[in-house]
Amino acid sequence: MNSVKLFAWCTLLFPLAGCIAIALFGRRLPGRGAGWLGTGALALSFASAIATLLALQGQDHEHRQIVAVAWEYASSAGVDAQLSLLVDPLSVFMILVVAGVSTLIHLYSISYIASDAGYVRFFAYLNFFVFSMLLLVLAGNFILLIVGWAFVGAASYMLISFWYRRGTATRAGIKAFVINVLGDVGLVLGTFFIFKEVGTLDFLGTFERAPAVFSPGDGNLTAGCILLLVGAFAKSAQIPLHTWLPDAMEGPTPVSALIHAATMVTAGVYLIARMHPLFELAPTAADVGAIIGCITLLVAATIAITVTDLKRVIAYSTMSQIGYMIMAVSAGAYVAGLFHLMTHAFFKALLFMAAGSVIAAMAGQQNLDKMGGFRKAMPFTFGCMVIGGLALSGIPPFSGFFSKDEILLLVGDRGGWYWGLYVAGYAGAFLTGVYTFRMIFRAFFGEPVPEARELEEGHLHHAEVHTNPANGEVEDTDVGFPGPEHHIAEREPTMKAAMGVLALLAIVGGALQIPKVTHVIEHFLEPTFHESALFERHPSDGLIGFGLLLGAAVGLAGIAIAYLIWVRNPQIAVAARERLAPLHKLFVNKWYFDELIDMLVVRPSRWFGAWSQQTFERVFVNGLLVGGTTGIVRAGSSAVRAAQTGFLRYYTLLIVVGMVVIAFYFLMNA
Repeated sequence: MNSVKLFAWCTLLFPLAGCIAIALFGRRLPGRGAGWLGTGALALSFASAIATLLALQGQDHEHRQIVAVAWEYASSAGVDAQLSLLVDPLSVFMILVVAGVSTLIHLYSISYIASDAGYVRFFAYLNFFVFSMLLLVLAGNFILLIVGWAFVGAASYMLISFWYRRGTATRAGIKAFVINVLGDVGLVLGTFFIFKEVGTLDFLGTFERAPAVFSPGDGNLTAGCILLLVGAFAKSAQIPLHTWLPDAMEGPTPVSALIHAATMVTAGVYLIARMHPLFELAPTAADVGAIIGCITLLVAATIAITVTDLKRVIAYSTMSQIGYMIMAVSAGAYVAGLFHLMTHAFFKALLFMAAGSVIAAMAGQQNLDKMGGFRKAMPFTFGCMVIGGLALSGIPPFSGFFSKDEILLLVGDRGGWYWGLYVAGYAGAFLTGVYTFRMIFRAFFGEPVPEARELEEGHLHHAEVHTNPANGEVEDTDVGFPGPEHHIAEREPTMKAAMGVLALLAIVGGALQIPKVTHVIEHFLEPTFHESALFERHPSDGLIGFGLLLGAAVGLAGIAIAYLIWVRNPQIAVAARERLAPLHKLFVNKWYFDELIDMLVVRPSRWFGAWSQQTFERVFVNGLLVGGTTGIVRAGSSAVRAAQTGFLRYYTLLIVVGMVVIAFYFLMNA
């Protein structure tokens, strides 16, 4: 048991040590030393996570929930705050995914961002981000969870706005930070609603006391769980707190892979899975999570079909896939949701890395309208993109096929109104095939663009004038802007190695949980969910067979539609855009969520702030409170100064008058 605790603390502390070491000594290291140091710290963390897994598996089945306490932070007024980690199958599952995929992203970044003037700072931020995420998933109580939650939000701000002299990046970072702070408020308030009833901040203590304290559907618990959902929706970019996610593409591509694949956006999925004993006692809150997840997966898919920024297509894909996961864990399909979290981490990180290689070949340009014909010029990148696309589209035998279909099978098995979620999930799967291969066909097929032809001739294109791909503004390549050089997977061994491992995992990862064949993930997670009434549900053989065939069919149909429209007859896309202009306008403008939030939240807040400054602050605070108090003090000071004449007769007169007033007072009250 002690070895489990030791390895868990090592998993958490290696990235923190890497962050501190890079910050202090990174500039003294030669060449890409800071990158290798950061990657080494993450590799040690992943090795410790594997050691934690092996040590935990050595424990008896009923003793696989271990609390590792460093010290007691505070114990007063009913608050039992400890610096403690909860090491159980769920947290170990998460640290394996987070540390493993993050190590590969670090490896990819060593070359990808090599020419950036902020190279050392970038790896310090990356290590801090991973430390924050590991703290979040290993936290043994609500206090440490909130700390990790806040650290992840702060780290995301630093990474999204990494190119701080690029205005679009800094605005995107601020937007992500503000929305995530709103989620932090929801998490804190939800914790308060739960703590005031159960009287403990410890997770295991809360879950043990909850059935005795809360009746099913209890109002306080339902309110607390809905507030927890606010935190989950903000962090995992679910409607309506999703608008920060596509803007986060302003960060470097490795940041996009890190945030979107295995870390930040999966925090909401983890939170709901961790709090499953509470959500099962508050079914209304769980239903809200399932419905919002379903709506999100459909809305994001429709937007991904129309946007032309390569990274934003993948970003909306992330938002859609997280919708599947949120729907799953909210509907009680915990293993399926976490299984999809794992497979999604593999193929989504791969897709972002492949996209980064294409963007590098385009000298920083991200617009699909300007791409085409890279299939021959970049065969390795093309192969990785296709593997990631097939896994995302749910095509057998790739990993996404098994994880996505298991979600829909278990959701449909709930019956009743959950059949609506089941149907919507397959509609989203069809759209996934369409937008994924729309992206691939437009970037790699067709007539080669000049950059692709130049690469075929052996020369990597470098723009003479560097511009912001979002707005065309001219940029230099000094600190705070992207570096002058670009690196592609075909020429960088570290990039190729990272992408190759992820491609292999995207192919074989689904073998861990094949219906009726393997149940590795389910058996491993059983100690965490064994008391759940919704765990270990097994759909009928007929539903499983039908679901697997339907999932493969809709994915292939989506790919076929994409091929017909964007390869065989591109005029279909033009005609459809003209005929369905209102719908296209709705989708390309992201359902006007930004405009709606601006109208309902930003403008009223700005107006109220201006009104408060002009009236309340200026008149009441400055005029009455500050100015009025100052005036009274000045008047009193003037009166006292006037009385200080220096003549003894005046002082004697004041004393006599005072004595007469006092004597008169006592005579009147005698």
